[in-house]
Amino acid sequence: MLSLTGLPLQIVASVVAILVFAATMWLWPRFGGKGWKSWLGRLGAFLAAQVAVLVAMGLIANSYFGFYSSWTDLLGTSGGLGTVVDHQPNASGVAVTGEQKFYSAQGSEPDRSGLIQKVAVKGAGSGLSTEAYVYLPPQYFQPDFAKQRFPMALVLTGYPGTPEKLISLMQYPASTLDAIERKKLPPTILVMTRPTLVDRDTECVDVPNGPQVETFFTTDLPKALASAYRIGTEPSNRAVIGNSTGGYCALKFALRKPDSYQAAVALSGYYSAAHDPTTGDLFGGDDRLKQENDLLWRLKNQPPAPVSLLLTTANDENNYAETQAMVGAFKAPTKMSTITLDTAGHNFHTWTREIPPALEWLGKHLTMPAAA
Repeated sequence: MLSLTGLPLQIVASVVAILVFAATMWLWPRFGGKGWKSWLGRLGAFLAAQVAVLVAMGLIANSYFGFYSSWTDLLGTSGGLGTVVDHQPNASGVAVTGEQKFYSAQGSEPDRSGLIQKVAVKGAGSGLSTEAYVYLPPQYFQPDFAKQRFPMALVLTGYPGTPEKLISLMQYPASTLDAIERKKLPPTILVMTRPTLVDRDTECVDVPNGPQVETFFTTDLPKALASAYRIGTEPSNRAVIGNSTGGYCALKFALRKPDSYQAAVALSGYYSAAHDPTTGDLFGGDDRLKQENDLLWRLKNQPPAPVSLLLTTANDENNYAETQAMVGAFKAPTKMSTITLDTAGHNFHTWTREIPPALEWLGKHLTMPAAA
């Protein structure tokens, strides 16, 4: 069966819609009479064309926005009730909950193209948890790398975002494999998730008397993943990349916690925490804490962090002026790079144009750990 979110089904539905519309135009003169058969024919042709077009548009919209991930999800037959899992206080770790082969031109075997695992990550310090997808590159399964640890790149969606789109629409595993094969990126493990851990947009802030999201991503997650996979434990072995809200979080993690991530990429990111109905009051009225989460203020007023940052924008993008201000404010030992497109929107198409060069940039700032 064709995948609900796959391109082949969208193409088939679009072709069917075009054919049904053409057939309606061709048959319409034959339904020009006044009898009930003519009325029924016109009504049937009209409804068939409308349904075909709506189905094609719905499939395309669903693939883009991720409303339903599979046929079972759409039909409500995706399984029984959830299972309660009891945890010990402050327990942390990674549990693999699913696995899928990654298909590429090299084949589908893990030692040729890598493997994607779905995991549940629980943080000890924050008490928070999330689901993520881990892409293990082919070298992870090859005998020559059996004792090798690997660098890790945390990949974040925007808000609200779904991590599945990082795989299917933004093509992170495919672009990563391509960069590895071209020797532009060391064999790197991707940890793909979204920055939203609770039922509000926290902007990756440690909210006073609330969820400690920054702690989860900068302390809990690296420790948990390194205990479950052969991931390097030095800050130079870790990077973070994200789009929109995920881009803001990526930069903030590096600037505020350089001992967690020493390289960060923001695709169409912004540089201070949003404040709207989805966030609520993130700082508990603490203006100092709000200021410390303003990245431009940090570059101007805090000691420069020994990190490397890549910002992307476009000449007509909303973050262009602020990006130029960021470039004008940084000081060594912070390193700053940019990608500036001629024209772009705040969307997936723009980010897929920026991901391949961003991964090559990461290849220059991620260190391969020494073999065990």
